Amino acid sequence: MSNRRSTLLKLGLLHGALSLSLLALADEARAEAPLSAIDWLSESVAAPVPPPVPPEEPAITSGGMPEEITIAPIDGPNPDATGILSSSTTGLPRDLWGETESEVIVGRIAALRPAGLPAIQDLIYTLLLAELDPPRASDGRLFLARVDKLLEFGALDPAMTLLEQAGYEQPESFRRFFDVALLTGDEDRACDKLRVTPDIAPTFPARIFCLARGGDWNAAALSLRTGHALGHISTAEEDLLARFLDPELFEGEPLLPPPSRPSPLVWRMFEAIGEPIPTQTLPVAYAQADLRSNTGWKAQLEAGERLARLGAIAPNRLLGLYMERVAAASGGVWDRVRTLQRLDRAMREGDTAAVAAALPPAWEAMGTAELETVLGQLFGEALLEMELTGPAAPLAFRLALLSPAYETAAAQRGPAAGEDGFLAAIAQGNVSAAAAPGSMAAAIREGLAASAAPDEIAALVDENRMGEALLTVIGRLEDAAGGDPRAVTDGLAGLRALGLEDVARRSALQLMILERRG
Repeated sequence: MSNRRSTLLKLGLLHGALSLSLLALADEARAEAPLSAIDWLSESVAAPVPPPVPPEEPAITSGGMPEEITIAPIDGPNPDATGILSSSTTGLPRDLWGETESEVIVGRIAALRPAGLPAIQDLIYTLLLAELDPPRASDGRLFLARVDKLLEFGALDPAMTLLEQAGYEQPESFRRFFDVALLTGDEDRACDKLRVTPDIAPTFPARIFCLARGGDWNAAALSLRTGHALGHISTAEEDLLARFLDPELFEGEPLLPPPSRPSPLVWRMFEAIGEPIPTQTLPVAYAQADLRSNTGWKAQLEAGERLARLGAIAPNRLLGLYMERVAAASGGVWDRVRTLQRLDRAMREGDTAAVAAALPPAWEAMGTAELETVLGQLFGEALLEMELTGPAAPLAFRLALLSPAYETAAAQRGPAAGEDGFLAAIAQGNVSAAAAPGSMAAAIREGLAASAAPDEIAALVDENRMGEALLTVIGRLEDAAGGDPRAVTDGLAGLRALGLEDVARRSALQLMILERRG
């Protein structure tokens, strides 16, 4: 590190005669942060100046004018229409939102929780990524709500794809792009964009970070002192930024106290000064940062499991992490590494006896981490080709039912009694005559055998509010995973009435097999 950089930091170069351009930048970096549904987003851009409020005028009450006027942007494509999954892929109509106001949809999406059933979590992702016509009174907030929910679930790659499709030249979109880039190790790209987009006014911490990343240490040091003197950088931010710019000046000093809720920018700078903040207690989006190659294998494994549990990464990516090397210890994630490696090797070799021996411990290990569906997606379909006996046989059947080939698995199983018979009936969509082994099975049978949607869902569909009806059904099935029989019945009946038969059957199978309740 050069002596000049250290001297700049020590002296600050705050000589009263600041340039007019720096003062203008300071005015742009306002104290209030942009509004966001996610409280951990970086304050990477200054809050936009609100438009002037025109004086009130008398309301027009005659002349045939409507009482309410819908306002929509006319200066470019509406980001609310952005999607990466076409209607032919999702099976959802482009006019899904129908007559529902944008504000209602935004609120319903913001209220979505991680689903206890992987089939419903998949459905939520489909809804967030679908290419749909904008709703009534669309103003771009629905797009941001969808991106925010993807970030909340840790699905950074599809969130970035949405942002790239819609463009991130607007401040609120850029904030999200900036944070995704920080968490995925692509911060230089974000800083490059910041430098060439004059309409985006960065806050001082973001400007200083990017100036330093670009090698302009002089400007970074000057901006640090200027921002602090003008009240746009707190003492805690100044301490962190100073260490980020010249950590050698602080050798031997106590470590900085880590914030409990760091933004991605703060988190990234703590990592850069050699004081990384563990991600385990941070929002799940931070787990994506642990998938980088500069992170230890155990941290990568734990992050991969956390993300796979929410469907934020593909099962094969988690399998790749499991297969990377030999387990270094025992217990917890290391047991899963060993069991998955043993099962994968046996499957690739086609060794039926070895598969029968490896399957029960693999089921138990993955069940401990609530990753049974991942196991089914990885191996369930291939297990249909093996004639297993003993304890492995019923497990193989259940894993196949947790795979996309669930209907084939049921057909191959043939006539069965008890729970296996009921599972086969669910998979084949013929539960009416099946004996229900328990109260949950009875609620499932009622929902899958229903000939019409529950009244609330039917009323929404009749009012051309199908998307709102779908969000209501998702809410019911979130409750169903907690063991509410009425929610089970209504949710499954609602899915079928909306034409989502596959989702209904997969949800029912998961309710029976995974026992995600209570």
